[in-house]
Amino acid sequence: MRKDSHSNLILGLSCVVFALLVLFLWIPLDVETGFVEKVRRKYIIGDGMAPAVAAIFLLIGGLGLVIFERRNADQPAISKAALKFIGAALALLFVSFAIMRYTGPLAVSATNFLTNDVTEYRLLRDTVPWKYLGYALGGTILIAGLITMIEGKITRKGLIIAVLAVLVMILIYDLPFEDLLLPPNGDV
Repeated sequence: MRKDSHSNLILGLSCVVFALLVLFLWIPLDVETGFVEKVRRKYIIGDGMAPAVAAIFLLIGGLGLVIFERRNADQPAISKAALKFIGAALALLFVSFAIMRYTGPLAVSATNFLTNDVTEYRLLRDTVPWKYLGYALGGTILIAGLITMIEGKITRKGLIIAVLAVLVMILIYDLPFEDLLLPPNGDV
């Protein structure tokens, strides 16, 4: 094992241990509200949500380091095909997030043009159907695109899975929380 592989393995294991400590010790013992909190018959995001999400990303990164560093020293850590896939996935993320961000405002602008109205998207971002347009279209394109990249072709099954996944995420994240705006509506 190369010296840099050894240090990366130690770093990866350290990240995994730290993330597990945060998830199972620090958050339960120190954070009062947990992931979600019920206040006045309404669910809101609790103080534990942000550190839990950060710890999960740290855990994923640490596990990635541990897994990749267990390879043989004479094998490349990452192949050209893997780099190409990562580049395509990042491009898909960028395009999907741009669609997610601009679909709602563009739809409102088009509607305003057709109806001679002057309503701003910012005022409609928490009303149906406007609050779902960008999230649904961008999320569906993202998930269907990733499925297409993995399968190597566009399939009806992949599109149906993408639509259902986005609908489930809307049900999980939007309906229980009255004060939560689906992305990107909180930033618009």
